[in-house]
Amino acid sequence: MLGKGYAVDDPETTPSSSKKSKYIFVTGGVMSGLGKGVVAASIAKLLQLCNLKVSCMKIDPYLNVDAGTMNPLIHGEVFVTDDGGECDMDIGTYERFLDMNLTKEHNITTGQVYSSVIERERRGEYLGQCVQIIPHVTDEIKARIRGLAAKHALDILVVECGGTVGDIESLPFLEAMRQIRLEDGAENVLFAHVTLAPMLDVVGEIKTKPTQHSVQELRRIGIQPDIIAVRSKVMLDPSIKSKIALFANVSMHDVVSCHDVDSIYEVPEVLQRQGMVERIKNRLRLNTDGFDWGSWMHVIDSYRRLKDGMIRIAMVGKYVKLADSYVSVNQALSNAGAILGYRVKIDHIDAEIFERDMNNLGILDDYSGILVPGGFGKRGSEGIIRAADYARLKDIPYLGICFGFQLAIVAFARSVCMLDGANSTELDEDAKHPVVHILPEQRDVVNLGGTMRLGLHEIEVKGDTLAYRIYKSGKIYKRHRHRYELNLEYKDILERHGMVFSGWSDGARRMEILELPDKRFYFAVQYHAEFTSRPGKPEEAFLEFIRAALEYSTLKRGEGGASRSQSPRIQRTRPKARKI
Repeated sequence: MLGKGYAVDDPETTPSSSKKSKYIFVTGGVMSGLGKGVVAASIAKLLQLCNLKVSCMKIDPYLNVDAGTMNPLIHGEVFVTDDGGECDMDIGTYERFLDMNLTKEHNITTGQVYSSVIERERRGEYLGQCVQIIPHVTDEIKARIRGLAAKHALDILVVECGGTVGDIESLPFLEAMRQIRLEDGAENVLFAHVTLAPMLDVVGEIKTKPTQHSVQELRRIGIQPDIIAVRSKVMLDPSIKSKIALFANVSMHDVVSCHDVDSIYEVPEVLQRQGMVERIKNRLRLNTDGFDWGSWMHVIDSYRRLKDGMIRIAMVGKYVKLADSYVSVNQALSNAGAILGYRVKIDHIDAEIFERDMNNLGILDDYSGILVPGGFGKRGSEGIIRAADYARLKDIPYLGICFGFQLAIVAFARSVCMLDGANSTELDEDAKHPVVHILPEQRDVVNLGGTMRLGLHEIEVKGDTLAYRIYKSGKIYKRHRHRYELNLEYKDILERHGMVFSGWSDGARRMEILELPDKRFYFAVQYHAEFTSRPGKPEEAFLEFIRAALEYSTLKRGEGGASRSQSPRIQRTRPKARKI
């Protein structure tokens, strides 16, 4: 356990529900994508290390009910919780920082709020009233925020408001937050505002004007921030902090530099060095003197002590133009690499390049491992099938997740079982050999939102298999998000040709894990293993995949493989600072 994590429904860690929770609201300005989620998670982590019971909530102002039907190239990854919530990717950031399993209740959207208000109006609960944004919508928002804090008897709930101050969509949420501060008192509510101080390359000077305007916009709607977290390339010097403080109407000590660092897991330390915990304690009048980095410092050190060597992984997918589409997979690979002492360099490769020209498959020889993440739809699918087959033929370590599991089956059926026309019915409804087909309970589903096989499911693992050696248990629990699965009519022929199904669920009605025992590492899973990976505690399949990739790269170098400039499997490099 990192810090003092807890299961959200653990009664033994739940104090008396009579206490009053406090709130920290994290807002953002200037532009989206500044890293509010990491700042919110870092603040929560610091308070957790103070032995306080803390959790996080994400507010998304869009009208979607959840993130399930949104394009990953626009919104980023859809993160799935144990209870089947299709949530914003920041929920994954919170889970990784706090080592805590959250629920769908930790993600609020405008669609959820408005749906609830309209349903109540239709039931006559507002009979005689003109239903309005204030007070009815804001009351619903406040009820959800307070309800979550009360349900889990939290000392502090950190609430991140998505979007940017000034957006029309976020105004009802900001108003609800303003009301909570008015109703609960300033000693129970703190506002942290995340802004940007860009550095112009032409003059090499950090500019504060965007931050000034952002804070002015926040104050215009009635919210005075208590702490301003300023994103920048480099640490802010005192003169810049002083200028921001003057125009933002805060103490200079309440302006915190959130500059680029090598790993996002260093951000809590960056904030703590600037006195973040003491400021929060003073503002919220917290009666706690304890603070212990505990195992979190081991997490930070594991990233700082990485060897100069780099493990190169090819992630072959559909949404590669936006790295956030696969943020949990990226973090799971990073977590595994840190445990083994190596930095993992992930190259996101568009699967369509293998459809345009099969000769492009040769670029995969430059990598120590090939990973195919989740996805949907026909675009790029043939390229993924070719990549999965290439990994098998070249004996390059392969890890398939969900879509990568399904298309590995298609590749094997075509190339090894010689089933011409094998495919998934998602890609070809009239496939001659539908080796992957839709789940029976999905056949009559009309609505797409929230209707997939979602959330945590029990999986049985077969003994004396790679899967059993990886998980060291005959029973595991993993999160799912899929509509298609192996067609059991083809299970026997696949097994006769050497494919082993080493994990299953629902009384063996669904295959969950496949492996090829005669290969160095060829392993694919129907579930989303990445969602349960944590810093310091990498998900087991990812850990073994990176271990296999490390061994493969070492073997190739020992055999006098291609030079570093031609085919770099482990190359020396200077780590680049990553934005939070």
